[in-house]
Amino acid sequence: MAIEAVIFDFGGVLTSSPFEAFTRFETERGLPADIIRRTNAANHLENAWARFERAEVDIETFDRLFAEESRALGAEVRGLDVLPLLQGDLRPEMVEALKRIKAQFRTGCITNNLPANAIGSMTGRSLYIAEVMVLFDHVIESAKIGLRKPDPRIYRLMVETLKVNPKNCVYLDDLGVNLKPAREMGMTTIKVTSGAQAIAELEKATALKLG
Repeated sequence: MAIEAVIFDFGGVLTSSPFEAFTRFETERGLPADIIRRTNAANHLENAWARFERAEVDIETFDRLFAEESRALGAEVRGLDVLPLLQGDLRPEMVEALKRIKAQFRTGCITNNLPANAIGSMTGRSLYIAEVMVLFDHVIESAKIGLRKPDPRIYRLMVETLKVNPKNCVYLDDLGVNLKPAREMGMTTIKVTSGAQAIAELEKATALKLG
């Protein structure tokens, strides 16, 4: 297989996972374990989170809907309390790997994100995010196009824009549900659990030295 492109998720791949922050929040508040992740996973195509990432609801509606959905699972969590937990730290080793990959292959980013200015406390991230985003040949943001992973159309849009065969692509994500459509299209998929693990699998897939 001749690799033509490497396509990345952003949060949890190029940045640390928010799941650790979710766990800390739940412990501090005495909430049931994994209540945030379970709320995100329930009805994952049409829940509050999905609708917010497609920019179908405003921040106040998201706050209320997330509270209702989490309450139905055993404990109320306000959506506005969850949003600040999303801020992960850049993984410098992954950014360096991306730079080396860009020198050899086409690069893309498919990210399920939030509407612009949804989180005032996170605007300070914009500078370093912008510095990473310029390394991609093409970026697809769910809140800008009204589609989000795992909708197969968002992956097709990426490969069509990059003008590559999905069978010659590598796709990285930290969520298995988002890897499945890419894998079904023929992409080589990598489930990211850490920077070191992702780089090791990327090196195997691309035959590049990335570390």
